Amino acid sequence: MSLTTLLAIGSGGFMGAVARAYMVGVINHHLPHNYLPFGTLGVNIIGSFFLGMLFFIFTQISIPVHFKSLLTTGFMGAFTTYSTFAFETFLLLEGGNYLMGVLNILLNVILTIIFASIGYKFLNFF
Repeated sequence: MSLTTLLAIGSGGFMGAVARAYMVGVINHHLPHNYLPFGTLGVNIIGSFFLGMLFFIFTQISIPVHFKSLLTTGFMGAFTTYSTFAFETFLLLEGGNYLMGVLNILLNVILTIIFASIGYKFLNFF
């Protein structure tokens, strides 16, 4: 991977992280988030939508790899990694690989919850 691509990813990541923080704040300001984290859910839904759009655009026009990386791995990756999970699952299901699509859903949801709790509990020991 070239230095240009790495710098593009880093720049996109910075912008995506700032956009995520802003959007979560806006959503949480307007929706009660005591029972469900609407801000996170919102950015995950928005990110999934825009990542799908970006990949469609990339099939239609030629875009330099460093610019694609800035938008996808960088910006969308920092805005939400859930968008990547959603799109990869869509591709599995769209390709007729239903077993792997459902397995991907179950493993991502269940394992991320388990490992989030392990991380939380681990740091509680100190």
